[in-house]
Amino acid sequence: MAYRGHIQGGVVVLDDAVSLPDGTIVAVEPVESGRGMTLAERFKDIIGTVPDLPEDMADNHDHYIHGTPKK
Repeated sequence: MAYRGHIQGGVVVLDDAVSLPDGTIVAVEPVESGRGMTLAERFKDIIGTVPDLPEDMADNHDHYIHGTPKK
């Protein structure tokens, strides 16, 4: 089961009252919120990584993927 929490004074504080026995091994993973970032900023590492796409791929992706008429 996963629990959510936050860091307070350098200590992980769980949001809900959970009683875990002393010695319980846990994994803590920071959650990136992505707040304040544009889609371009969030996906900057993969934008433009697919070579040889048609010039009109953005407008006609349904045509190229599913065979529908071009716009």
